[in-house]
Amino acid sequence: MASVDLKILAVGAMTIALYTTVANIIPQLESDLPPEVDLAAGMTPEQLVEIGGQLFAGAGGCVVCHAETPGARAPNLSADYQGEGPIGVRCHARIEGMACKDFLYQSLVQPTQHMVEGYPPIMPPADRTLTQPQIWAIVAYLESLGGEVTVTAADIPAAPADGAPEPAAAAATGAGLEAMGPAEIVQVECVQCHLYEGEGVELGPALDGIGARRSADELRRAILDPPSVVTEGYEELVGLMPVDFGRRMSAEQLESVVQYLSDLR
Repeated sequence: MASVDLKILAVGAMTIALYTTVANIIPQLESDLPPEVDLAAGMTPEQLVEIGGQLFAGAGGCVVCHAETPGARAPNLSADYQGEGPIGVRCHARIEGMACKDFLYQSLVQPTQHMVEGYPPIMPPADRTLTQPQIWAIVAYLESLGGEVTVTAADIPAAPADGAPEPAAAAATGAGLEAMGPAEIVQVECVQCHLYEGEGVELGPALDGIGARRSADELRRAILDPPSVVTEGYEELVGLMPVDFGRRMSAEQLESVVQYLSDLR
């Protein structure tokens, strides 16, 4: 019995050593966190637009689908669309009597309410991953694309009281991501483009059973370098998956997510 216990301890120690070694091999990259937005501090429209542009192109994930390439999964917002101009121009004509900023905000938090013909309902609500100030910063940026910025501090609801929890997804795009376990990361981040246990967006391959279809190395490369691992039938989506997870997760987190996905069989 003692020899069996020693063997179990030895296997456990070797497993821990293996994952520690792999984690140390992967380079540590600085997290790409979305900028904080505090309109109460007297932020100018220009500053708000700048932050909104950073979110749009980065942590907000907007360019994943609203790309300026043929075959994009959602309409181009920064350029003319069907002769109606960029989004800051055409937003005024979308809903009669609705202000541009209100239409844009509603389109971000309730995307299925304002579908564009010819595009699938794949956009997740922005308030799953962003705070209200961050969403309104993106609204200001979108207004600036051909239009006038009308967002003010009055548009943003009061911040939660001290101690009140932020939505899990909103915390995930800030410093809270470092404190999340693999299951939370999958349920918050991955489901923005993948189905998992019936939840999420049907854009990329479903995660259910992914461990039986992909090796741990393939899963790791798919997270760090998405174009290097493409599932058959999804070739047209190459380039849509964010490539910043190596900056937003620590090496240990990455390995824990890889192991979590490997166990989905």
